[in-house]
Parts: sequence; C-alpha cells; structure tokens
Amino acid sequence: MKSKTLLPRIGALYTVFCIGCIIPACLGQSSKLKIFDIVIAHGHIMDGTGSPWYSGDIGIRDGRIAAIGNLSAVARKRTIDAREEVVAPGFIDMLGQSEETILVDPRLPSKIYQGITTQVTGEGSSIAPLNDAIVQTDQSQYQHLQINPDWRTFDQYFSRLEKQGIGTNIASFVGATQVRRVVLGDDDKQPTSAQLREMQSLVRQAMLDGAVGLSTALQYPPAPYARTPELIALASVAAQYGGIYATHMRSESNAVMVAIDEAIRIGSEADIPVEIWHLKAAGKNNWGKMPEIVAKIDAARARGIDISADTYAYTAWSNDLAAFIPPWAHDGGDVKMVARLRDPATRARIRQDMLKTTTTWDNPWQEIPGPKAVLICSVQNPELQPLQGKTLAEIANLWNKDPIDTVFDLLIQDNAATDVAVFGMSQPDVTMALQQPWVSIDTDSAGISPQGILGQGHPHPRAYGTFPRILRKYVREEHELTLPDAIRKFSALPAQRMRFTDRGVLKQDMWADIVIFDPDNIRDLATYQNPNQLSRGMDYVLVNGTPVIDAGKMTGALPGKVLRGPGYVAADKRAATQ
Repeated sequence: MKSKTLLPRIGALYTVFCIGCIIPACLGQSSKLKIFDIVIAHGHIMDGTGSPWYSGDIGIRDGRIAAIGNLSAVARKRTIDAREEVVAPGFIDMLGQSEETILVDPRLPSKIYQGITTQVTGEGSSIAPLNDAIVQTDQSQYQHLQINPDWRTFDQYFSRLEKQGIGTNIASFVGATQVRRVVLGDDDKQPTSAQLREMQSLVRQAMLDGAVGLSTALQYPPAPYARTPELIALASVAAQYGGIYATHMRSESNAVMVAIDEAIRIGSEADIPVEIWHLKAAGKNNWGKMPEIVAKIDAARARGIDISADTYAYTAWSNDLAAFIPPWAHDGGDVKMVARLRDPATRARIRQDMLKTTTTWDNPWQEIPGPKAVLICSVQNPELQPLQGKTLAEIANLWNKDPIDTVFDLLIQDNAATDVAVFGMSQPDVTMALQQPWVSIDTDSAGISPQGILGQGHPHPRAYGTFPRILRKYVREEHELTLPDAIRKFSALPAQRMRFTDRGVLKQDMWADIVIFDPDNIRDLATYQNPNQLSRGMDYVLVNGTPVIDAGKMTGALPGKVLRGPGYVAADKRAATQ
C-alpha cells in the first residue's frame, strides 16, 4: 500500500493497545493446540462494525474464524500475508438476481471480483414455486440460458444448488408475484378467498423450505394487479416464520411517498420488518426529492417502524424495456402485450398513456430527459444484438422511426425480452441515499461472466462494478463515505438486516467470508459502453474459509452455501411430524 490516507495512524496506535491487552484472551488453549487451515497475517482488520481498523492475524479452521490476535507462533497449513492491506468481511449483495445465472456459471466471476461472498435473490418473481404453466410461459428465458427448470419448490432448487456447488453464498425471498402467477396466472384479476389461502399456503411452504421472507416488485405486471390487503395477507405468513418484507415499491417516481406509506402499512399490519430495494427518486420531475424521502423514512423509524433500504449508487437504473408500457396492456402476459402492440388501435391507446403524466403508474417515458437517456442493454433475439449498447435515440435514427414506435417495434421483435439502462436519477439524490446509516448495498444484477452465454449481453455496469465503484468514487475520490462506514454498509449492516447471525463481522466463530484488498487500488472497470469487465483490486476473497480469488486470480472453487431463513424445517423432519 503506497498511501496511508485511508488508514490513519491514530487508529493503528489505538488498536495496538487493544491487540496487546484484549485480543490474546480470545485465543484459548484449544486454538493454540490445533493447526489452522489458513492464517491471514499482518492485516489491517476492519471488522465490519464501522470501527477503525486494528492490526492482527486471523486464524481460519473448518471454514470459520477460529482466532484473532497475534498468531505468529501458531501452526498453520498456509499463510496469507496481508501486510498493510485491509482485511474485511465479505460483501453482501442485498439484491443479487443470480438465481438463474448461478446455474449457468456457479463461479459468478462478476460477483466475486467485487468481493461479494453472499447475495440475496428473489425480487417479486422468485425462482420458486414453479408450475408447468409458468415454465411454458417463460420457456424462452430458460432456453436462452440453456437451463432445464427441473425444480418446482425451493427445497428442490436449493438441493440442486448444493449438488452442483456454488461460488458464493445465496439466500432467496419468495416472490408475491410468483405465488400470484402460480394461482392466478398473469391476468389482471383479484383472488377469491380460497385462492388467497392457496397463495398463503405457497408462502408458508417456501418459508419452511428456507426462504428468507416475502418480496414484491410492484411495478412489473402482474404485480401491480395485487392490492395492498393481498400483500399484507402474504407478508403476515412470512412474518410467522421470522421473515422480512422486501419491496421494489409500487412507485419510485411521482407517487414515491405514497408507495413508502404502503410499504410501512404492510410492515405494520403484517408485523414484519421492511426493506426498500434500490431506494431512489426516479424521474426528472423528482430530482431533489431525496431529502423528503429520507425524512419520511427517518420519521417512521423514530416511531418504531423497522424499515431500511439499499442502493447501487448509479444514476441510471435498469429494467425491462416493457416497463415503458402501461400496466393494463400487460394483462395476460407478454404474448398478449405484444399482440396489443401489433394492433393499431391499441397501440395508439398505449402511446397516449405514455404521453400523460400520472401517479397511477410509474411512467418511464415521462421520467427521462429524452430517448438518448435509454440505453439498450441485453436482447434475446440474435438479430438485434448489434443494437446492444446503443441508445433509443440512436436506434430511432437508424430505423428512421419515432422513438415511441421504436420502443414498440423493439418489444415486438424481441418478444418483450429487452433490458435497458435508464438515466433517470440525479447524483445528489443518489449520494444522499447512499450516506444514510440504514442504507446497505445491492447490485440489482445477476452474477455473470465476460465469457460464454453470460458474456453475450450488454448489462448495466453495476453488474460488475457496484462495490468497487463505491470504494473508488464515494470513498477514495469524493470522500462522501469513510472506509469503515462503507465496509459496514457492505457487511455488518446487511447481515443484521437479513438475520445472518454468523456472517458480516470478523469475529471468532463466524464463518470466514473475508476479503483482502488495498483500498488505494480497488476499482471498477465496467462502463456503460463496455460493461463486461471484471473489477480489479481484490487480492483474496474467501467464502466459508476457501479462496475463490487467490492472489488476484479466480480459483474455480465452489464453497458457497445456501443460507436458509429462520423458518426452515428440513423436509424429513416435516414428514416425521405429519
């Protein structure tokens, strides 16, 4: 490490005293007598709590932290010299989106090169439960990734992960959209009492299988068709099993304050903690609204509401191009939506709705500065691949079409599978959200790789760069966060929120999810123009005590674990009690 600006000497002097007086007491006779698998020596230990760094060694045995202190005289199989580097807890991605891609490349290079050792998935449309109808409807996605969807429950999916091996730890919510699709399909209709009970039963089954809570993505059909009482009924079941309610809110734009009220109501009436995914003030008309949003959440917390949030800290979000289409036009699913776009009269009605400012749905067309603010990311139709990385304005010019007609025709040609990045946030709002003490970090992106099937797309750069970018931009360059606080947002804070009681902090007996890096060298390389670039600067990344990055290179090891929620009951134990 060339510069010590991020690691003040006063912290070192203070912690030398701590090491000498306190840390040796934690070693114990058993630690001295047993050989360590790995000792991380001479590191600047930043434990994840937000405290300053201290000097010391970390001994790892059987995947866990066995001791912290001066371990110079203790036998070990291997030593990793972390001299003057930061040694921190592995990073936790609060919305990883990797439930499918982890079946394609379980190493997930885009994640581990960021230092991510644990990720949470399942935004509204979770990986399970599945039925044959959903599998048939979503067949193009499975075929695109060359996945065989041979599971129907979370238990079966988790078993498949454990059988194949995974490079990071993974946990999943059960999606309210998913259980709705199982029972009601993609139609705009309300459940009967019997159907709602069936949906609740599916949530209960998922929680017993190990889901960590209930999630919603209320901007993406058929989710907007669900009314608040339905969500309260489902969240109440998740609450009975110690779950969390995580939400992509009904609005992040003109009606964001009302959407926060709905999230608070669901949390209060279901008696469940609330996590707002990717907190933002979306759309040019809402730039500058983050202080009001923060004040509203702070006031709720002051009243005793357990509510927090996370962010990826870019000014562009990413979603489906189909999100530009009003919810009513999605009734019945993508096939019917595409058919409506082909019908001149219905197409004209959709256009009219896109041109109206409204609070009844988040209308992206009214949120963007113009078509140049929409970047085409990934497509499924191979004939459209040359359009990846171009803006909607560029494609409209290329096709000699009106930008809205370009949206419609892209959706038709790609069967509504197009992903886009949308530049719709202001930097001051993004920075303010990041700085809040109750805000942790998500990538909101699937784990991918520059090679193979997963490297054929053109993702939002957050897929490769979120965590290193925060360390580079907001910590090292702009000083909007301190390094200890950034590490807390990456580790202890999300672990606390997700009830990962044995992860997120460097402490004896915790699982050894650990990153080692020089804070002056860590950096993101992914850009909007060239996103498929792995971040640099992670010298070592350990998952459950096993290096997945070793001296800066991927090992290919698959030591990750499925992290099941507090309601988990093994299937054989359930059968024994029935």
